[in-house]
Amino acid sequence: MGAIGEPKQAKLFYGIISSNEEIKQKSFDILKEKFGEIDLTSDAMPFDFSGYYNSEMGANLKRFWISFRKLISAADLAEIKVFTNSIEDSFAVDNKRKINIDPGYITPANVILATTKDYSHRIYLKKGIYGEVTAIYQKNGYIKLPWSYPDYLSPVAVEFLLKARTALMYELRRK
Repeated sequence: MGAIGEPKQAKLFYGIISSNEEIKQKSFDILKEKFGEIDLTSDAMPFDFSGYYNSEMGANLKRFWISFRKLISAADLAEIKVFTNSIEDSFAVDNKRKINIDPGYITPANVILATTKDYSHRIYLKKGIYGEVTAIYQKNGYIKLPWSYPDYLSPVAVEFLLKARTALMYELRRK
């Protein structure tokens, strides 16, 4: 029988979609106040993988990722998602979001995203939040799963995720 232990520390990151620079910067300020220094930011790319957000958030959406230097406990992901939903709500106009902030974490083995939507491959965490293994690290890269979002396997995302994983591995070795 395995021994019950605490979850390992993980690298917190956010996938962000918005077309509004001012709201993006204000969101960064709120996230930095709560989680500390941002250590990595990906290049921004057009979010043209889906029209899912267009009716709510408008056109010319950009997608990018950020991560934080301070590691988190994987057990905190649900609370983090609830917090980011409150940030999105604070910038909404007429109940339409102007920014989408999806938290997740990176472990040495995978990329986990938080979501409010249940589905066959998602596991309930708490507070109405589910966790999804979005990508698996294998042989120096990330492999696609049947439900992986295409933007999470784009060259921009993979470059960011690999850099974030490298930073995580460095921090874990230091401890």
